[in-house]
Amino acid sequence: MKKEKPIKFKYAKNGRLKFTKQMKKSYTLLFPMMAPIHFTILQRVFNHYGYHAELLTDSSPAIAQTGLKYIQNDMCYPAILSCGQMIHALQSGKYDLHHVALMISQTGGGCRASNYISLLRKGLKRAGLDYVPCVSINLSGLEKNSGLQITLGMIRRMTAAVIYGDMLMVLKNQVEPYEVEKGTCKKLVDKWTEDLCNQILNKNGYKSKIIQSNLNNIAKDFGSVKRDGKPRVKVGIVGEIYVKYAALGNNNLEKFLRDQDCEVNLPGMMNFILFKVDNRLEDIKLYGGHKMKKLICQILFNFCTKMQNMFNDAIRNNTNLQVPSPYQHVKALDKGINGYGNKMGEGWLLTGEMLELCESGYENIVCTQPFGCLPNHISGKGMIRKVREVNPGSNIVAVDYDAGAPKVNQENRIKLMLSIAKENLDKEEAHKTNSATKSLVK
Repeated sequence: MKKEKPIKFKYAKNGRLKFTKQMKKSYTLLFPMMAPIHFTILQRVFNHYGYHAELLTDSSPAIAQTGLKYIQNDMCYPAILSCGQMIHALQSGKYDLHHVALMISQTGGGCRASNYISLLRKGLKRAGLDYVPCVSINLSGLEKNSGLQITLGMIRRMTAAVIYGDMLMVLKNQVEPYEVEKGTCKKLVDKWTEDLCNQILNKNGYKSKIIQSNLNNIAKDFGSVKRDGKPRVKVGIVGEIYVKYAALGNNNLEKFLRDQDCEVNLPGMMNFILFKVDNRLEDIKLYGGHKMKKLICQILFNFCTKMQNMFNDAIRNNTNLQVPSPYQHVKALDKGINGYGNKMGEGWLLTGEMLELCESGYENIVCTQPFGCLPNHISGKGMIRKVREVNPGSNIVAVDYDAGAPKVNQENRIKLMLSIAKENLDKEEAHKTNSATKSLVK
């Protein structure tokens, strides 16, 4: 039997431990959970390229305590949770600590999310685990590792994973509250997630024609689910991307709203990707820039727009469900309200999503924000008054999420918003009944 060569550690000039090609063969790559459907498919993309990727699904209360112990406690809640989840996994005894690495994304923007990886390394050092490599996923050239190569094929598959995740999430949220046979939507999500993962592992599922076919078939399946006609309160969720999607970050907000018999609208992740690419194009408009950079960004923007258009067409042509507004429409709604140069964190997109939700009939909105996240407070909580001026019927509550924020207080604030929403729904239904009665009398 051939003896495995010992791993040779390589360090960058700034002292960080690199993830090498040799490590790729024998190391397990752990990455934190955010959006369950999306990230399950993304995990298979990495596996397809020969990485031993594993998604961390533990959501125990000990994660926040681990984050507070090893991460600077004045950092935002998503940093404490995502870094805490990874360090907690290392300390669980489940992994060979000399053959494991941690993977986290970096946007390259002004948000502290770009610094999470530095915080993680400091936390590992405090925990005596600084020999564990940290791998940055970014398209900004922030950090490079020979063991991780982001190729064009990988980008295409990752984009497919996002659009599939958006489709399953959006349709499940619209249909599940009304399903006659409970559990039907969950079965469909599980079935399609497994099918799409297998397609990606078998070098399929990422070409435009196949994506279009898959999206149409998913829409047909959800469109055929038997639903009751009972009216329900419609609630939209916006906010900082991690707290918006991660159940660990928002105390299972989606489940809480479903338990209150609400229909939940969680805007898709593709809008955020388009927003990040579009920011580069806006920067070039405002400040100038290299022509090649502009060309690459425009190609990527057009590709993602094409994916989103196929997504919308599939819902429009195969169901009678609500079709989400395309990115360009969300951007147009924000014109004159928020400047397009406002791009820190979720920037103007957060305000735009609130405006789009109101326009689509989801005027009851929970704005999720990590305590102390300045960009989020400005573009979220700070814009509520303006959104109400444009949409007088909007019913918005801003909820801070932090390790020290009691869950019961958060839920009570949301329940107060829901009580108003239910009153408005009852009035609307009574008005419809009266109008129908008058029509019959005539």
